[in-house]
Amino acid sequence: MITRTAPTWHTEDWQIQLARGFSSVQELLTALGLEPGDLPAQLKAHGEFPLRVPRAFVRKMEPGNPVDPLLLQVLPQSRELLEAPGYNRDPLEETRFTPVPGLIHKYRSRVLLTTSSACAINCRYCFRRHFPYNDHRISRAQIHDITGYLARQPEVNEVIFSGGDPLAISNSRFAELVDALSDIPHLQRLRIHSRFPVVIPQRIDEALLKLVEDTRFQWLMVVHSNHPNELCADFATAMTLLRERQVTLLNQSVLLRGVNDDAQVLAALSDKLFSMGIMPYYLHLMDPVAGAAHFDIPEPQSTKIYQDLLGILPGYLVPKLVKELPDRPAKTPINP
Repeated sequence: MITRTAPTWHTEDWQIQLARGFSSVQELLTALGLEPGDLPAQLKAHGEFPLRVPRAFVRKMEPGNPVDPLLLQVLPQSRELLEAPGYNRDPLEETRFTPVPGLIHKYRSRVLLTTSSACAINCRYCFRRHFPYNDHRISRAQIHDITGYLARQPEVNEVIFSGGDPLAISNSRFAELVDALSDIPHLQRLRIHSRFPVVIPQRIDEALLKLVEDTRFQWLMVVHSNHPNELCADFATAMTLLRERQVTLLNQSVLLRGVNDDAQVLAALSDKLFSMGIMPYYLHLMDPVAGAAHFDIPEPQSTKIYQDLLGILPGYLVPKLVKELPDRPAKTPINP
């Protein structure tokens, strides 16, 4: 008999945490005891892509440290306003691969649903920070169009829930999407790409776990963590709850200047993930999205960091170093 732990969270409900997060540059800086750098420019960057960060994530930051690796991922910067050659608003040209609003079909055997425009945290390097979500909202009528399209694509066996963050929607809404997909016999796997378990672990609640238990699909959860300081005891609990329900757990990271551009930091991240039952999956070179050029690491430097990482970790803990290009049928491996 399989023993499954029931969630026993002793903190605020995830929706309350979401509502009470920081959305003011000045309030965030004050909470950390920091002075603004160039506040007018920071506020302008905030206006173009709003600050959003849960308080629990902020508590993992070092007060008084303006270059804390977690803070750098979320704090609007004046450098976001600078134009950079090769950086644009749709770096992966995703609108080219949208046969039905709300669905991206770029890779042969899997499709992606933009289930939500919202996230628990707005990462400044996000490749969808300019994505036209209003054109890709999935209404109930569009669910019918999406399932009709998928029913005609027998080569598709996996659906990826993305966004925004797919766990920003309610459990009832999530269940509607899963139920609609369950009638398509050639779909075998459902994959959730989410930052929620890292920043608000309480999102892995009883209703979500029951949904996973009650469906015929194989489930995968790809969490997104870039630095070992992001991972806490509550996150480990959330991963245990999923693992007990046979959910395959993977992590993807983005290689970011000032955040994790160090092989020792990446090795510590892989070790910590593995101790929590999560396999390192991808280490992405950053997508060239407008507003994020200050995070970029040139490819030769990236491969040097990766070579160093290979010398520290056993092979099974080394994520694949990849980049994504608009015209390729799969992620492009970077050979160090």
